[in-house]
Amino acid sequence: MISAKSLRVDYDEVTAVLDLDVTIPAGQIYGLVGPNGAGKTSTIKALAGILEPTYGEIKIGGIDLELHPQEALLKLGYMPDFPPVYENLKVWEYLDVFATAYKIPKSERVKRVRQWVERVDLTSKFDAFIHTLSRGMRQRLVLAKTLIHEPSVLLLDEPASGMDPMARMDLRKILKEVADKGSTVLISSHILTELSDFCTAIGIMEKGRMVVSGTIEEIRARVGSKGRLTVRMADLGERSRDRLRDALRANEFVVDVLEKNIGEFRCYFRGNPTQAAKLLASLVHDGQLIADFHLDEDNVEDIFFKIGAKEVS
Repeated sequence: MISAKSLRVDYDEVTAVLDLDVTIPAGQIYGLVGPNGAGKTSTIKALAGILEPTYGEIKIGGIDLELHPQEALLKLGYMPDFPPVYENLKVWEYLDVFATAYKIPKSERVKRVRQWVERVDLTSKFDAFIHTLSRGMRQRLVLAKTLIHEPSVLLLDEPASGMDPMARMDLRKILKEVADKGSTVLISSHILTELSDFCTAIGIMEKGRMVVSGTIEEIRARVGSKGRLTVRMADLGERSRDRLRDALRANEFVVDVLEKNIGEFRCYFRGNPTQAAKLLASLVHDGQLIADFHLDEDNVEDIFFKIGAKEVS
């Protein structure tokens, strides 16, 4: 649904994006991360057709953005980092303007406006002027504007900026719902721990280049990420503890078994969650009394710091 090949963006003597290649399929929530100045916003603006790249090919939903811009952009919903709003419009008027621009029939527009005002929790502000809204409320309003025409591709640049925790949680729910229906979401954010909660793939940029890109699982494997496994026993007898220790060490995915506290073992686990579940099943089958078993995997923030992308363009 989103494709960029050999994408380059220059600002006078500065190259913001250099030979970037990325492909994001339908239904994926793709987190674009990197330090300030890495080229994330320039990439998103180029994909949104707002910024003309120096060269490169961009396709939105299989449509060449340069050759057929109107057709490609109809598939797109774009939310910038600091979205402009019309201060003298009311909330419902603002959404109606954009619904009209996207050629949504009037009978359907009324329904869509009310639907999205309610969905972003601005019902009490339906008839309020935009200049009375807080920044977080404005962010929610622009999110509603971005989704009102039900685009198949979403480009969101720091959408959670200014939102309170409840609004951020609701944002994640909305994006998951949109992706579940087949839309593609590209989201840039500095809140890396939040991206871990719902992104299915990430791209890490540094100095205008894509350092690594792929699903979370693929990147974990590429950087040699090891999960942290904790197993706590109900039976603290010495023989039972020895049996558990031996069983863990015998597993092909377990490394460095350490009994942190009596009956509590910690180790690195090189397998995936399914393989961890099979390990737990085998321990229970062997008669081990397991009180706690959990696997902590590297999240987006952990991966980012392991890769060490810090330089700016």
